[in-house]
Amino acid sequence: MITRRILLIENENVIRELTQLCLETEAGWEVLTTASSYEAIVKTETEQLDAILVDVDAFVCEQDLSVTLQQLQSNPVTYHIPVILLTTLANGEISQMVKLGVRAAIAKPFDLMTLAQQVAEILNWKY
Repeated sequence: MITRRILLIENENVIRELTQLCLETEAGWEVLTTASSYEAIVKTETEQLDAILVDVDAFVCEQDLSVTLQQLQSNPVTYHIPVILLTTLANGEISQMVKLGVRAAIAKPFDLMTLAQQVAEILNWKY
């Protein structure tokens, strides 16, 4: 069985820890975490990742998120890593993010017990 490696960008400690625990327990994935976009960029360049989960609220403003997504898309090391948003954004705002390489969005609040299944379905991974 392949162990998937996920990067979770989440600014709230409790949510970050609970989400990490659920994804690791439910799916058996290895989950790396960060609260900052800068650290996220560094980790995407130095770690072998299968996906990135981004809490939109972790970014100060939508522009910061757009810049981070553009950096991921323009980097030959990271452009292929699928990005999934965890968000309360409206559909119009999500469609703007899709143009920047976002694969899909999962609405918040989400159910921690089914999050791994949702991610697996989006990425066509066996769960």
